[in-house]
Amino acid sequence: YSQLASLLRSGVPMLRSLAVIREQASNPTLTQVMDDIYVAVEDGQPMADAMESYPRVFSEMAVNMTRAGAEGGFLEDALERVAYFTEQQEDLKSRTVGALAYPVFLGSVGSLIVVALVVFFVPKFGELFETLRDRGELPVLTEWLLWLSDTLNRYWLLLLGLSFGAFFAFRVRLQSEEGRRFIDSWKMRMWLVGPIFQSLAVARFCRVLGTLLHNGVPILKSLGISREAAGNRMLSEAIEEASENITSGASLSRPLAASGYFPKTVVEMIAVAEESNTLDRVLVEVADGLEKRTARRLDLVVRLLEPIMLLVLAGAVLLVVIALLLPVIKMSSTI
Repeated sequence: YSQLASLLRSGVPMLRSLAVIREQASNPTLTQVMDDIYVAVEDGQPMADAMESYPRVFSEMAVNMTRAGAEGGFLEDALERVAYFTEQQEDLKSRTVGALAYPVFLGSVGSLIVVALVVFFVPKFGELFETLRDRGELPVLTEWLLWLSDTLNRYWLLLLGLSFGAFFAFRVRLQSEEGRRFIDSWKMRMWLVGPIFQSLAVARFCRVLGTLLHNGVPILKSLGISREAAGNRMLSEAIEEASENITSGASLSRPLAASGYFPKTVVEMIAVAEESNTLDRVLVEVADGLEKRTARRLDLVVRLLEPIMLLVLAGAVLLVVIALLLPVIKMSSTI
């Protein structure tokens, strides 16, 4: 987007600009897409219509902003805003993934260590504790641990099959509308990370809506696009209700406040912006503020997650050790 905007702003004709971008594309798929767009534009088709044929490459927001820019005579500005928006979202996504990479790695490795202890290490103590088990003197914690180890060793194939079956059944369930609504609702209610998911969804909605309004896209069309860009069914339903209110002449802020998913400060800023006719600028500022606060909160949550996960994993290992030591201590005291 930014390359095309720079070429057009420098006075390079549209077809020549598309040809340059096509030649510079390193991805074969993107090269083919740009070649098709070049042919379509050469045949007289609007660029936005050509882009609309590739929804996996060009988002609905990019298509509508390109169309609005072409019709309003500010195509270069529209393309630059799409590039800036895309860069912001990719940067936020990469920071989120990077922050969560270490806790996920730590949890995965720790879980494998605990499972390995239970499956391979605990069975070696089974015969040693048979005497206590026959007397009925084996501690309950040790009995449970031996039962878990024996079950995993005997039925690991069945348990693995059931786990995969449950996983695929859960995935199929998530593909339904009801399943997606449940997950989206559950994500915002999660302990510690729920507010992060909610803030990110609200920030995406505000940024997309503000960017579209600034580039001349009608508000109802903008709300429809930003509703999908939010990435959360619960927020989408609240935004859809707000769209119906706007159709009947009401304000945007009131139904957003009634939904309970939008922070009060955000709703107040939207209400003031509607009165002063600066909604497009204020929405982008709201998105910037939310993303900065969410990034700080994410860093804090990651810092908290690491010691919490270490404590949980250390507790699991300690539980295994205690369960194995209790019978040994009991036998030594008896001797």
